[in-house]
Amino acid sequence: MITRQYISKSVQKLRPSGIRRYFDIAATMDDVISLSIGEPNFATPQHIAERGVESIRLGMTGYTSNSGLLELRRLIAAYIERLYGLRYDPDEQVLVTVGVSEALWLALKAILDPGDEVLVVEPCFVANAAVVEMAGGVPVSIDTYVEHGFQVTGADLEVAVTPRTKAILISYPNNPTGAVLTRERLLEIADVAERYDLLVISDEIYERLVYGVEHICFATLPGMYERTIVLSGMSKSFAMTGWRIGYATAPADILAAMRKLHQYLIMSAPTMAQHAALEALANGEEDVEEMRAAYDRRRRLLVGGLNELGLQCFEPRGAFYAFPSIAVTGMTDEEFCERLLHEERVAVIPGSAFGRSGEGFVRASYTTSDEKIEIALERMRHFLRRHG
Repeated sequence: MITRQYISKSVQKLRPSGIRRYFDIAATMDDVISLSIGEPNFATPQHIAERGVESIRLGMTGYTSNSGLLELRRLIAAYIERLYGLRYDPDEQVLVTVGVSEALWLALKAILDPGDEVLVVEPCFVANAAVVEMAGGVPVSIDTYVEHGFQVTGADLEVAVTPRTKAILISYPNNPTGAVLTRERLLEIADVAERYDLLVISDEIYERLVYGVEHICFATLPGMYERTIVLSGMSKSFAMTGWRIGYATAPADILAAMRKLHQYLIMSAPTMAQHAALEALANGEEDVEEMRAAYDRRRRLLVGGLNELGLQCFEPRGAFYAFPSIAVTGMTDEEFCERLLHEERVAVIPGSAFGRSGEGFVRASYTTSDEKIEIALERMRHFLRRHG
């Protein structure tokens, strides 16, 4: 008879993903229009996919350097320099990872001692606070509000700083809100980081998907190059989610610590996916622009439709999500999502899944066709009429 509790207390404490539940329910139903999934509906561009397939045909299926193919690291460094004017040494400051998810865990595990605090700006990707805990740290939620465009301020951060605070974790362009930080707000964050001697982990996976505004890489701010771990990758901009290629750039000492963990955890990112990433960075710019234009069109269609329905939605300027308030319905966000899914077969995600400041909102992704967005809006119209 087994009497011991084998599951660790730390894992028992982790809250299950608030997204997965709705995927699982929708998977059991027919004729569901999903505005829930956070990945492009575009296939990986053919020339990029072919590069990955070619590497398999040529037998390039062994391990690469722990840090990733040198050619790929050089291209990543050149890509960042072209976009932002930043220079990173491909040997000492660039690490190819299994998506940004691995990169985030590596960054946190490399810098945190047990009990160290990380200021986690919310709403944010469901994993962010959990990964801080998994790395031995303590997540401290920093709420943002629609009245401020879901932009965190320096004052919001400063009031939460304690002697145990070690880092600030930001994710802009933001999932789930679509917010993009202005230079003014970025400089406020930088000021707090400098005055309190903090690191900044900046998840910039949606960096190329912005609409009518500029994305500013956090490491370009005065004095922040030495304090910033930048995370990005191929998944969103190049429609390569399943290829699992991300990367991190950081000061050499921090990157070396991350690489040490990566060596034991992963060995190296998938070799054929690294070859596909080479093609994406070398020849994929036109693909990025075509997909970005499609997202922009869908963004205007969905946001305009939601506002017309009375679900007030501030204008998202990045990523591929709308984040409307459902306050007019009188329902909680979870009740709204469950009833909409069961009654009208439209899947969206409760805002509370992304943090307490997401309560009363839902996330709707525009990574589906214009036609499906229009059908989803019509079904939502029926739902709202029925529920007053």
